[in-house]
Amino acid sequence: MAATQEDTMLRTLIQWHREWEDEILEVLRNPVHIATVTPGYRRRIAQRLVDLTSIERRQAYEFATKYRGWPGYAALGKLVAVMCMLGLALHLSFPSKFGLTEAVVVSNTLGLATALGWVGVWFNYRRIPPVGFLSFVKVVALATAGALVGASVSAYVDGRSVAEMMERIGRTLLFAGLCIGSFYSVLYGAVSIWRNREHELLTAQLEMQAEQDRLALQLSESRLRLLQAQIEPHFLFNTLGAVQQLAQHESPRAADLTANLITFLRASLSDMRTEQVSLQAEMHLVEAYLKVMKTRLGPRLEFAFQLPTDLATRTIPGMLVLTLVENAIKHGIEPALRGGRIDIKVHADTHALYIEVEDSGAGQTLPTTLGVGLTNLKERIALAYGTLGQLELQLCEPTGLRVSLQLPLSRVGSMP
Repeated sequence: MAATQEDTMLRTLIQWHREWEDEILEVLRNPVHIATVTPGYRRRIAQRLVDLTSIERRQAYEFATKYRGWPGYAALGKLVAVMCMLGLALHLSFPSKFGLTEAVVVSNTLGLATALGWVGVWFNYRRIPPVGFLSFVKVVALATAGALVGASVSAYVDGRSVAEMMERIGRTLLFAGLCIGSFYSVLYGAVSIWRNREHELLTAQLEMQAEQDRLALQLSESRLRLLQAQIEPHFLFNTLGAVQQLAQHESPRAADLTANLITFLRASLSDMRTEQVSLQAEMHLVEAYLKVMKTRLGPRLEFAFQLPTDLATRTIPGMLVLTLVENAIKHGIEPALRGGRIDIKVHADTHALYIEVEDSGAGQTLPTTLGVGLTNLKERIALAYGTLGQLELQLCEPTGLRVSLQLPLSRVGSMP
């Protein structure tokens, strides 16, 4: 019955310790979890963790996760084993002053106190004042008191009085306290100085990295705006050239082309300088452009769209599809005497959004180098999506070219 109660108490104690560990780790990982900590001493300890800097909390979290559970018990066991060996060495060196139990208890008390103090200094270095005379005296006093407590416990275990123990090893305890205190003060100051310098260096590195990220973002945005500025006149001048050509040779059709051009410009003005547009808006712009080209090319140009309703509100960088269509007109449809057809298709799976522009024009071989339009488009995709964005060219049968865009669905937004 007694064994069962002891087992129950042990399991309860282990469960309480694990819950407290989980609580501390949650607060270190995210300080907002302090609101869920039980009021009392646990809340006060959690508040001290919250008051740490983000760097200190991260370091404490890494330490706590590394030595949680059996790794921590193993490290503690190693420390106790080393202290026991030192206690044995102390007993063998001074057998008349230290019994075996006495030496082992004293050495373990001093060792555990030093380890606990070292951990305290290691993770509270930002709040530790410079080591001075008063601090040195306090440390020596605490070390001596610890040795005294340990020796008193061992004397009690051996059945001897504390007075007898002090008469026999009192000077030795004071000397040990002075030595341990001095050693700890030096360690205390050295660790504090080193950790503060490490903290300042890490803080400077993080600030520098944040500044580099900010500048990189600004550079990417500037390059995107520059690429768009290069693309806009390209479309406009091509279309105005078509108007001029028809006005010189086929004036009746020039009026239709001018009307379609006005529609195209109205659709494009609001989108050309917008970083993100919906697929539906992009398709309206592409349709307006193709109507302009249809007026010029007549029956040599046919086109069709496939845009699922559930993808219409997805957003992409402005003029991506328009660039692909303009490229298909310039290099596929216009060079072919018979003209051709352009199909614009959009679909998606669980990982990516796919945009395909396929023409049945004059293309019979893949280009060895990309033109200005596709080069700019590829760079814009890289700036917007990194390596997750892909541009692929494939030949079609019997002639023509298919250009496919693959964009990561996780980074493709959606308009309400």
